[in-house]
Amino acid sequence: MDNQAVTADPQLQQFIEVESQKQRFQQLVHQMTEVCWENCMDKPGPKLDSRTEVCFVNCVERFIDTSQFILNRLEQTQKSRASFSETMTDY
Repeated sequence: MDNQAVTADPQLQQFIEVESQKQRFQQLVHQMTEVCWENCMDKPGPKLDSRTEVCFVNCVERFIDTSQFILNRLEQTQKSRASFSETMTDY
């Protein structure tokens, strides 16, 4: 096997991971914008009134809180599955 291909592989994997993270972030922002727009925007105008602005801030904060909660929960689930798998292989 070509040594150059082997050494480039980790760099390629890192690049793909970074690009995947960027894409996930962009999807999250798009989803958050769509949800908050639907919930908070009654009628578009030249500027936001204070009620609409507060609604957007609260919506974004709750969206971030919920996303973080879900990510933490998935991480815990994966860890418990890994622990269970390790326990099962010990027998």
